Amino acid sequence: MFDAAKTKDELIKWIQAYFEENGRDCSAVVGISGGKDSATTAALCVKALGAEKVYGVLMPNGEQHDIGYSKEIVSHLGIKSFTVNIKAGVDALLSSIKDGGISANRQALINIPARIRMTTLYAVSATVNGRVANTCNLSEDWVGYSTKYGDAAGDFSPLSQLTVTEVKAVGMELLPVKFIEKVPEDGLSGLTDEENLGFTYDVLDKYIRFGVCEDSAVKEKIDRLHSMNLHKLELMPGFSPKS
Repeated sequence: MFDAAKTKDELIKWIQAYFEENGRDCSAVVGISGGKDSATTAALCVKALGAEKVYGVLMPNGEQHDIGYSKEIVSHLGIKSFTVNIKAGVDALLSSIKDGGISANRQALINIPARIRMTTLYAVSATVNGRVANTCNLSEDWVGYSTKYGDAAGDFSPLSQLTVTEVKAVGMELLPVKFIEKVPEDGLSGLTDEENLGFTYDVLDKYIRFGVCEDSAVKEKIDRLHSMNLHKLELMPGFSPKS
């Protein structure tokens, strides 16, 4: 049985230990999307470091219909925040790519904002003497539902070994339910996470933790996605010359 309260306390101590070893005078920089992962990560950092050492960064791409959640989260946690609209940067890059003789395809259009957001987080982090929090969870990572060098990047990753179900349980220990039960969406494709994946997180989490998936087609899809996307979790291959 997953013990959310115990895991929350262990996560707080883990974050404290990370900063003690990797940046005693540094602050945590968290991209605040308005979803449960970034909200839970920010809340854990506040508990571990104090609100004065946590910065939230809101990064809409033009108009973001649910940015109100992000603003509520930073207000509830009492952390300083910056809003950096990435639309001009995204548009400029796409225009430059087109000027270079190629038009970005759908996959590039989805991934570019995520990578510009990570660039933004590191720019803020460099400015405030920070460490960037990765907010991905195990369920997303398992099937590659993240952008390499985008939201998959970061300096420390509190949630990467917790499934969506477990993240929500930990989040409930820290935050009002409205921040945890918000329907997850990537903010890039216009679809919810589960619409993009083609199966629910509940099904995925049961398969990850217990190896149970009653739908053989879904099981096959999860296995295929996991195998295809392992490169996102592994160190970059490097050539080693034979001696």
